[in-house]
Amino acid sequence: MLSIEPLAAFNDNYIWLLADAEQQRCAVIDPGDASPVLAWLDAHPGWRLEQIFITHHHADHVAGCRALQAASAARIHGPAGERLPVCDQWLHDGDQLTLLDRPVQVLHVPGHTLGHIALYCPRQDNQPPLLFCGDTLFAAGCGRLFEGSPAQMLASLKRLASLDDDCLVYCTHEYTLSNLRFALAVEPSNPHLQVWQERVTAQRQAGLCSLPSRIDEEKAGNPFLRCLQPEIRQQLEQRAGRTALDEVELFATLRAWKDVF
Repeated sequence: MLSIEPLAAFNDNYIWLLADAEQQRCAVIDPGDASPVLAWLDAHPGWRLEQIFITHHHADHVAGCRALQAASAARIHGPAGERLPVCDQWLHDGDQLTLLDRPVQVLHVPGHTLGHIALYCPRQDNQPPLLFCGDTLFAAGCGRLFEGSPAQMLASLKRLASLDDDCLVYCTHEYTLSNLRFALAVEPSNPHLQVWQERVTAQRQAGLCSLPSRIDEEKAGNPFLRCLQPEIRQQLEQRAGRTALDEVELFATLRAWKDVF
């Protein structure tokens, strides 16, 4: 069984480290900074870093790759549609491989960047499904549209939302509290959001990571998955100054609101 640990980087990034204690080997996802990973390895003598996975090309997800590979000879796997500083295996939508020994499927999820991918580990034995989604789906939010269109991001989010309800969602930023504040401004009568905010507030006050979330939790409270809900639609049509918006227009209005919130 793999353990999963968040390694804090920069102001609010997480590098996800997956560890196989039996064989003393590990893998990391989106190492924008080599230092936290090297510190972990120093604290765990005898362990091997075997794999590095990248979800997209932004520097806060890739800048540590060269140093980590030089220190460990780990193999780097990254999205074929992105320009990366180094990559040993280019990943395409639908590719099947293993993360350590756990099967993983590559999902192309454009929007934040055009070549962005997510990594989905299906249910295995008594372990729930896992999703490593970079900057596409955040807890109670989604990434900015730096390269893709609202239609692309909406389609990507719907694809992720179609995964099993108990799928654990590992995004790469500690944005949960700010996302929940926005979600409550968009849908203030949603009781799930109020409970979620109370829980995350306690976690952050204790110095704990607020992640992972779950797919069912996202569907119940993430406004970017709920644009067609009547309360949200009404808010967005008021902001747009017109009615009968289609789902993509609603999503675009919501994303533009979040950008200035």
